[in-house]
Amino acid sequence: MSATILLGDSDPITRQGWEAILRDQGYSVTAVASEEALFAFCPRICPDLILINASLPDIRGAEICRRLKTDPQNALTPIILITNPSDDSDFSRDLDVCADDLWKSVPSRWEVLNRLYSLLHIKSLIDNQAVAGLATLARSIEARDPRMRGHCERVSILATELGESLGICARDLTALKIAASIHDIGKIMLPDSILLKPGWLTLEERKIMEQHPIEGERLCAPFRSLRDVLPIIRHHHERMDGSGYPDRLWRTLIPFGARVLQIVDTFDALTTDRAYRKGVTPQEALTILFSEADRGWHDRCLVNRFASQVVARPVAYGFASTKLYAS
Repeated sequence: MSATILLGDSDPITRQGWEAILRDQGYSVTAVASEEALFAFCPRICPDLILINASLPDIRGAEICRRLKTDPQNALTPIILITNPSDDSDFSRDLDVCADDLWKSVPSRWEVLNRLYSLLHIKSLIDNQAVAGLATLARSIEARDPRMRGHCERVSILATELGESLGICARDLTALKIAASIHDIGKIMLPDSILLKPGWLTLEERKIMEQHPIEGERLCAPFRSLRDVLPIIRHHHERMDGSGYPDRLWRTLIPFGARVLQIVDTFDALTTDRAYRKGVTPQEALTILFSEADRGWHDRCLVNRFASQVVARPVAYGFASTKLYAS
């Protein structure tokens, strides 16, 4: 995946020059000419690096940098600022605090590319370490309720097997596997009174519970390596008829990976004990999945494929008998 660079430069000539250099190196570039456009595009494209030419008065480098860095989504995003070489004011020196790299004159092309590569490489290393930390954090949620232990690992295995049987590409399969392993990470924000409640949730408690996919997306958003994972995490509780959450998406508007994850997540949740109910048998879980598909909750084609997969390997899915059928 090529790195995405957000370029802010109010001068059309230098902006086009930067675009040409960066695109020639295989980077994906979004170029803007104003502060307003820079702040508008940043949350949309989640850049891997931000390059700002603040040598002109149209773009206030220090103010932009401070605002970007106070947003948790951009906290780990490297920012390069190009400033006026004749500016020796305290204001200019303060940019060192805000920017990851400060250029008071444009280095040679060779140095530019090497400094860009170094910053992006460091960001990638930080991302990889953070993803491992997120997986550990996800497992800590399961530790709060022993009945959930192993849920994410099992769902990751089931999702990967179903994805492979569907023939999805390697990139999408990797995203699905990672998403399945951390899909409930947003539950870290839930109090035990909700997460471990033995009875039905109240309307207010349910509203809080339904925020966990959004929180999960927020936690994962700063990391480039999780870019393909974000839609799966956010939308794995949507329903085909639009009655799910958090965005009430329906049918093909729901990302394919989220539809796959929803089925195996539901299957594993049904077959294990939870604070509010006992787990059912795998046979009963399949029956419930078909029933929910008939109600318009799940992708019926994917439920059929999952059931066929279970029928082909019943023992691996917890069935005591090999005499199974798919509806």
